[in-house]
Amino acid sequence: MTLLETDRPTLDLEDIVESAAAALEGAPTLEVIRWAVATFGDRICLTSSMSDAALIHLVSKVKPGIDVLFVDTGYHFAETVGTRDAVEAVYPVNVINVTPSRTVEEQEAALGPRLFGRNPDLCCHLRKVEPLGRALEGYMAWFSGIRRAETASRRDRRVVEWDRKRGMVKVNPILDWTQEEMDNYIEDNGVLVNPLHYDGYPSIGCAPCTRPVAPGEDPRSGRWAGLGKTECGIHL
Repeated sequence: MTLLETDRPTLDLEDIVESAAAALEGAPTLEVIRWAVATFGDRICLTSSMSDAALIHLVSKVKPGIDVLFVDTGYHFAETVGTRDAVEAVYPVNVINVTPSRTVEEQEAALGPRLFGRNPDLCCHLRKVEPLGRALEGYMAWFSGIRRAETASRRDRRVVEWDRKRGMVKVNPILDWTQEEMDNYIEDNGVLVNPLHYDGYPSIGCAPCTRPVAPGEDPRSGRWAGLGKTECGIHL
């Protein structure tokens, strides 16, 4: 039984967000995770792009069996799909493969080939944002692995947020982690990592829209290179 089912049956979720965001700003990562699990119970899930399993490792220590949503766009690298399968085999979580309403072939028949190059925002919406939105409908909250250090658009995010677009709570337990802290956690705990990281891909998205990054380049410069796009839309 969760806090929502007992002490606060009628409390508005936005009120929970405001009080928790203030109380948990700067709190240890596991404290944030424990608060979210105690508050939302089975009505919280975790999303992962399968770049690494750091957040999966952290959350599964507090809530084994948690649902992990992976959006299978149909354009992923084989290494990303392989990481998803490895996560399912190694960690005590329930991986849920989320797919768009149309296959790649059906989308190309309706909208033409290479939509990702002609209209990447629409392609991301159809193959990432919309299917994830459908998959999240059964939950009250979700864990996200975004970090402030990744992009300028994420610097003003909060550890607990009201996801207005989806009408639910978003929890960002590793928001303040630096890349060094992430690397150290992965090494110290033997966390699974997408092998593309070792081939020059510090940020991994769909194969047609992701290229390797040269030493010294911005880690996310390989995403939608040359298109002036930095986000798929899930975290906006």
